Amino acid sequence: MGIYLNSRSAYSLFRREYASTYFVDKTDILAELVPLVELEGNEMEEAGPNQGKGPKYVAITRPRRFGKTVMANMIASYFGKGADSSRLFRNLKVSKYDWYEGHLNKHNVIHIMFNEMPKEDNSYSQYINRIQELLLDDLTMAYPNVKIRETDAIWDALMKVHEYCDGEKFIFVLDEWDYIYHQDFAADKDKARFTKFLSNLLKDKAYVEMAYMTGILPIAKYSSGSELNMFFEYSMATRVKYSEYFGFTDEEVDALYQRYLETEPDPAVTREGLELWYDGYQTAGGQKLYNPRSVVGALSDNQLGSYWTSSGPYDEIFYYIGANTDAVKDDIAAMVADNPVPARVQEYAATSMELETKDEIFSAMVVYGFLNYKDGYVSIPNKELMDKFAEVVQREPSLGNVYKLTKESGRMLAATKAGDTKTMTELMEYAHNTHSPLQTYSNEAELASIIRWVYLKALDSYRIEREDKAGLGYVDFIFYPFVKNEDCIIIELKVNHTADEAIRQIKDRQYALRFEGRCAPVAHVLAPTEAKRRKFGENPEYTGRILAVGIAYNKDDEDKRHECKVEVLRERLK
Repeated sequence: MGIYLNSRSAYSLFRREYASTYFVDKTDILAELVPLVELEGNEMEEAGPNQGKGPKYVAITRPRRFGKTVMANMIASYFGKGADSSRLFRNLKVSKYDWYEGHLNKHNVIHIMFNEMPKEDNSYSQYINRIQELLLDDLTMAYPNVKIRETDAIWDALMKVHEYCDGEKFIFVLDEWDYIYHQDFAADKDKARFTKFLSNLLKDKAYVEMAYMTGILPIAKYSSGSELNMFFEYSMATRVKYSEYFGFTDEEVDALYQRYLETEPDPAVTREGLELWYDGYQTAGGQKLYNPRSVVGALSDNQLGSYWTSSGPYDEIFYYIGANTDAVKDDIAAMVADNPVPARVQEYAATSMELETKDEIFSAMVVYGFLNYKDGYVSIPNKELMDKFAEVVQREPSLGNVYKLTKESGRMLAATKAGDTKTMTELMEYAHNTHSPLQTYSNEAELASIIRWVYLKALDSYRIEREDKAGLGYVDFIFYPFVKNEDCIIIELKVNHTADEAIRQIKDRQYALRFEGRCAPVAHVLAPTEAKRRKFGENPEYTGRILAVGIAYNKDDEDKRHECKVEVLRERLK
């Protein structure tokens, strides 16, 4: 047993995760990996475009906080000889398979977390030497009869073990493989050396039984002969396989929420709130996913909120927004207005943070989990990230009119609550005239986008739904307050009609029923199903005022005048 070879650490960490209140069993992933371990030789390796690749080389990339490390610890705990993990795994899904006992704790596992640093972390040489020295020590202790020298390269030592110990093989579980690419102490030449180190360690080596590698960044591809081209790569945006094992599905969040209700004496988190805040990611196969760390954080803390912590490359991504304002300004504005924008999401090179084009920036933001990608479009996935983008646009003067609009959004909300239609009209005209392109100026969809901007500050205290089912139809915008006694707001837009007609439609179609407990609101969907309504149940009745807001614009008016009207449909309940 050693630090890396057949270590007990992975088992200890996974056992702690298993014992937590909100553990989710993802051990079915082993049904994908065990067949790779059972392959004999290279019979199943493919030719053609995948020449040089082997099924036993798996690289899975996911955004931070999507359970990659938990999964790596679980895999190492199951296969590795370092600890008897049968008491744990016999209670998990993997135990149902015929091969379960045949591979449990039967393999040599080299488990390396590449985000661990030496005592002095000011050079790449110290970083990589620590890894090599610790692994050499492990091999020397585990195989004392093999003449392993201090001067041996790791791959030479492993090859000696394989040759002198009856074909001994190893499963490699490598976590945070791309850590070095984020570090200031690593120059470009150091990153290239690290890529070469992984290639020398793994590629075309008889001692490799399987290599499972995980991180954030896809593997850098210089050419078809790249050092790491033996890996099959699986990213969330482009590959379907392994999708269900990272992130939480709707069904898993349902189960966690039920567990929360059973264990929390005074629950303050709603199931609807979890969807609003943390849902919105989508796999290449179309499956919806929640951010797992944020869901667990909210349930554990009994509080909805942002669990997104930024550092390093995450801050750099937003730096590139500011540095490339002209390229991304309009698209950022569209996404904050809740409109997906087209983008060509590309494989993102691990060796480069030089992002210049819009597609490069958005590709990186998908990789890091800031954006969701679906059918050629990128979008902001949920409230947790929408708040992050709103924070950026409110502090970034280089975004021009977008920045100015966000600064005025607090005034718009206050004016609406006060019934100050003069201020509302002025702000609407300013927003429409400075932000909307001439070719779409008179389009009602463009007017709807402007609404998201002029009410951006309302995201702090409201869940804003567009085209939501209400009463006898679909309302243009409805603002659900997070605090039930705050003002409830219904907005109807009209082009070539009056604000009075907009108010009349709100009344005639009984949109206010959404706030009176007769029809439960559902978060983050355009046309919710009855099944989903039943899942969330009836919401407590809102007790604040219900405001009907009509906003109208006549496209034949040469002066481009707007009209706003606010009417109180119901006073505050006592």
